[in-house]
Amino acid sequence: MIGALVIAAFTVFLVNAYLTGVQQSVERQAETQDVTPIVVATQPLDFGDPLTPENVRLQNFPANSVPQGAFPTVRAALADNRVALRPIVPGEPVLADKVSGASGRAVLAANLPEGMRAVAIPVTEVTGVSGFVRPGDTVDVIMTRQIPGDGAEASDLMSDIILERIKVLAIDQVANEGATEAQVGKTAVLEVDPLQAQQLAIGTKLGTLSLALRNVESQEETKGRTLTNRDVGNARLYIRKRPTQQAPSMAQPGAIAQAGGAMARPMPSGPSMTIYRGVEGQAYPVNLLGGR
Repeated sequence: MIGALVIAAFTVFLVNAYLTGVQQSVERQAETQDVTPIVVATQPLDFGDPLTPENVRLQNFPANSVPQGAFPTVRAALADNRVALRPIVPGEPVLADKVSGASGRAVLAANLPEGMRAVAIPVTEVTGVSGFVRPGDTVDVIMTRQIPGDGAEASDLMSDIILERIKVLAIDQVANEGATEAQVGKTAVLEVDPLQAQQLAIGTKLGTLSLALRNVESQEETKGRTLTNRDVGNARLYIRKRPTQQAPSMAQPGAIAQAGGAMARPMPSGPSMTIYRGVEGQAYPVNLLGGR
């Protein structure tokens, strides 16, 4: 037990000595040149990777081009068990907005700019662009729903672009912007302002929301309009509703009125003989005549 404590203490001493020596060496170089030492990554860092003495180091930067949020010492970068919140490539400065704070947890809220919100919407393989929408991408949000009105049928649809140039924060629980493989998720987390968050909440109840992946460098606003099913294909083709044809009613025996308004006698169903008296005739069944 004592031996393990001695080894651990000796290891800490060596790490501190190494960091002190490296920092002093960089500071001496900075004194002779107009540069400032800052912490950079030595290995690729993905979302959630902890900062360690093995994956960061000090590097001199021109004093007039030090990025905001850079750490001046390795100790400052390693304090509070910081982890990467965004992908960091080797040689890239480790900045405060790319790593966690004092909690040491890779939380999505740390990636949200001031005044923005993270809202999740349901997606499928189709509405999520077959899984090719990844964290860090920019999308437009399209809402498709049934046209309002008592006379609208299920096939009467309309589509609108309700949001444009929206950043994707995560797909399901994956928030790593360095992910390159397609991932079909059930939810997409979008970065929006409070008003846009309300629009998404209503849109999920009104109809189906779809994501349209766009070039991250494309910043122009699309002047879209509301489209309906008439705008898809040849809208000139239209089949009118056919009128309902009623079957001819069968005459009921005894229900045929004569010209004078009197109810006619039931027509005989078997052989009959018609006897005329003057101009009026009357049919008699043969069996009844024979029975008289």
